[in-house]
Amino acid sequence: MRKILVTGGAGFIGSNFVQMVLSEHPDNLIVNLDKLTYAGNLKNLAEFMEHPNHKFIKGDICDGPLVEKLIDEYQLDTIINFAAESHVDRSITEPKLFIETNVTGTLALLEAARDKNLERFIQISTDEVYGSLGSEGKFTEQTPVSPNSPYSACKAGADHLVQAFGRTWGVRYNITRCSNNYGPYQFPEKLIPLMINNALNDKELPVYGDGLYVRDWLYVNDHCTAVWQVLQKAPPGEIYNIGGCNEKANLEVINQILDRLGKPKSLIKYVADRPGHDRRYAIDARKIITELEWRPVVSFEEGIIKTIDWYVQNQPWLDNVVSGEYQKYYESMYKDR
Repeated sequence: MRKILVTGGAGFIGSNFVQMVLSEHPDNLIVNLDKLTYAGNLKNLAEFMEHPNHKFIKGDICDGPLVEKLIDEYQLDTIINFAAESHVDRSITEPKLFIETNVTGTLALLEAARDKNLERFIQISTDEVYGSLGSEGKFTEQTPVSPNSPYSACKAGADHLVQAFGRTWGVRYNITRCSNNYGPYQFPEKLIPLMINNALNDKELPVYGDGLYVRDWLYVNDHCTAVWQVLQKAPPGEIYNIGGCNEKANLEVINQILDRLGKPKSLIKYVADRPGHDRRYAIDARKIITELEWRPVVSFEEGIIKTIDWYVQNQPWLDNVVSGEYQKYYESMYKDR
């Protein structure tokens, strides 16, 4: 039985992870620490809030004393750090906020893991720390880190801190670097839920540049099973790339969404590009596949249908998260592009 502090467990990937663990491995204890910023939503966990092995705590990962208190109170042995500010566009307008959460928050968690001698610290990172690829090649775990946005820079900084705590104080860690996630409960600032929401409401779909930026798409449940496999099987000190083996141009993804919803291509509107936009990401996931016997099981063709249908069937959830502050954010991002 593991006793795990999951940070950011009310967010997109974190809540899917909590759901998976409590459904498939219910004998493990999850203490879920989340600040409940705009992207954190307890409705993501509605079916699990009363689960006997799920304890939700509203709090900030930067609050070191709180983290240590939770470790002592629940006799925790592991931290899995999903908590992060993660949207590149927001990092361009609010870089300080990203540094505070993604670097300072990770530091507080690492200090607690060191001082309490935890069995494992897993840092959930991103392939964006590697920078941008040309038309060929893939990121491996040996690819030099070369971030190009405030978001990827602070995630890279956090990764380096994790490795430094391992080298300096013997913290037993792993770092996972995933490709673009998609699936249920994703806040509609990211490409796929943004386009689904706009298409459902017959609004223009803002497409950066020429729409040919390429990403490797990973269904969120596949990501969650990979993190679980790292926790169960990985030796400390190892980094693992987690990819879906599904390279798609943004425009191709958007066209599939429009086709599934029966909406016209005329909704597409090309807008001014994001500053410093990385052209292509692609993950080489052979290490985790061969060493830990994990592989993605959801193809993009299956996953995108499941994702679109989930948003259609959960319109109240979607309507709730796009009310109020979201509308101001959307206007600030896209009105004058």
